[in-house]
Amino acid sequence: MRAGALVSRLGALVVILGVVGLLPWLSGRDPALSILRARSAEQEPTKEALDTIRRELGLGSGPLRALGDWLGGVVRGDLGRSWVDGAEVLPSVLSGLAVSLTLMGAALVVTLVLTVALCTPTLVRGALGTLRGSTSTGGPAAALAALPEFLLATLLLLILSVWLGWFPPYGWRGPQHLVLPALALGIPAGGILGRLVDDALPAVFEERWVGLWRSSGCTPGVIARAALRRAMPPLLPQFGLVAVALTGGAVAVETVFAVPGIGRTALGSAEAQDLPLLQGSVLALVLLGVVAGVIIEVARRRMLGPGLRDAALSLPARMTGDAGRLNRLVPAISAVLLAVVIGWGLLLEPLHLDTTARLAAPSWNHPLGTDSLGRDVLARVGHGAVPTLGAAVLVCVCSFVIAMVLGFLPGITTGAAETINAVPPVIAGILVAAAVGPGTAGASIAVAAVGWPALAAHAAALVQETRAAMHLSAQRAIGSSPFWILTRHVLPAVAGPVARHAVLRLPGFALAIAALGFLGLGAQPPKPEWGLMLAESLPYVERAPWAALAPTVLLLLLAALAVSLSTLPVKPRSSLPAVPKVASDV
Repeated sequence: MRAGALVSRLGALVVILGVVGLLPWLSGRDPALSILRARSAEQEPTKEALDTIRRELGLGSGPLRALGDWLGGVVRGDLGRSWVDGAEVLPSVLSGLAVSLTLMGAALVVTLVLTVALCTPTLVRGALGTLRGSTSTGGPAAALAALPEFLLATLLLLILSVWLGWFPPYGWRGPQHLVLPALALGIPAGGILGRLVDDALPAVFEERWVGLWRSSGCTPGVIARAALRRAMPPLLPQFGLVAVALTGGAVAVETVFAVPGIGRTALGSAEAQDLPLLQGSVLALVLLGVVAGVIIEVARRRMLGPGLRDAALSLPARMTGDAGRLNRLVPAISAVLLAVVIGWGLLLEPLHLDTTARLAAPSWNHPLGTDSLGRDVLARVGHGAVPTLGAAVLVCVCSFVIAMVLGFLPGITTGAAETINAVPPVIAGILVAAAVGPGTAGASIAVAAVGWPALAAHAAALVQETRAAMHLSAQRAIGSSPFWILTRHVLPAVAGPVARHAVLRLPGFALAIAALGFLGLGAQPPKPEWGLMLAESLPYVERAPWAALAPTVLLLLLAALAVSLSTLPVKPRSSLPAVPKVASDV
């Protein structure tokens, strides 16, 4: 299994670097012309000037030769020189990586504090034996996870820096510059992890060993610590994926706060087609993902103990009884509001310009106000739901199918997932846009290409744990066929939790597509896409906040609907739940 994970990591690394190395040629543009424009916008692109650049950089030998020369330099510890300014790439990559790792550490502190805050009520009630039905943190956690990082960064900048003057708005010159970017990155990540941990704990407290320990006189503190240890092994890969995403996925936040991190460096080098700098940046991100994955795997194996080095026992599918009237109303209200707003907006014209009503406040004629060009915001959010939500649902379904297939190959899936997860959606968006051009389809392909690792890692962990369950050993002993075990035990134990995880990440997929639109890699003007709407409205957010709040509120409603659907009652099909080995190890 270790060999398979190593091979998958190396294979994914080769594929990623190969695609990055072909970027200038995939775009269909002359790399020499792009480099000339990056070096000097005033210089005429004469044949002599372009030929000089080709000879200088060896572009005439073709993409494979250029990629081979770069890989040979990497083996020697030389990442080459920038095609734009001639500076060595390695110092720039190390500088950007140091900034991003510092920002990741600060954001991770915010993430863990928020995760603890969200799951503590469930942990306390479960340890005391007062946990009944579904938990109450799903809605707040989903709302936090659905906040667009780029919008949250802008709001924090506006409120805490411009209005209150508590923190500096831009730059990277001291600890005070860490606060706002760390909050913008850590709050959504804390919502995701808090929801996952909070969702896993009720299933743990329903296991028989908890009642046995409680009747034996164990204190709530002991039971709480044991429950955390029982729930954490399947979730540790998610913590690693989120930690790496805080580094590579911070491009929009780094752009808002002018933070010279590795993500912003990669974006700038891709726009300038500075291939050596882009390759060095992506290599650093991928290696970071591999290192984080190894650390997480070591921690997970230590938590499992010597008896379960290669697998753990599965968490039973979460069973929720009568969730209460409020929990039943949340999805209904969210769905109705989404349907009303989108349906009403679809009846209006999203491209009609009224320059006399620019940035108009909400009124009867314009229920959600107008944008900077006088276009009706309600009409634009209604028509923008089709490319945003439709693409997100399609990406969610594709990611779930990929995860379920690759989950049964955990040795290969783990390494590939760690490596691909280190590539931010923005970088994937750049690569796809270079090949097919910017647009909603390209953004969807980019998000789908890097959106499956978290689900695949979850599925692989559950498959490993389910296969180690004692009741499956008993089924094999009595002669049950592999197909029977797969369809009656393994698939039901894996498909339900992964499906709920996929639904929970639906707002995140919508946000990723919106983020690509925000950075100009998704839908192009004048199309009404939610991310593009946010990008167009941010310069006027202080004067006309409704233009930015409208798509944000719809994303929050989508998050509330997603988390409600992810907690629907599930009846496990296996009649013999696994007895947790961890109960005797703790």
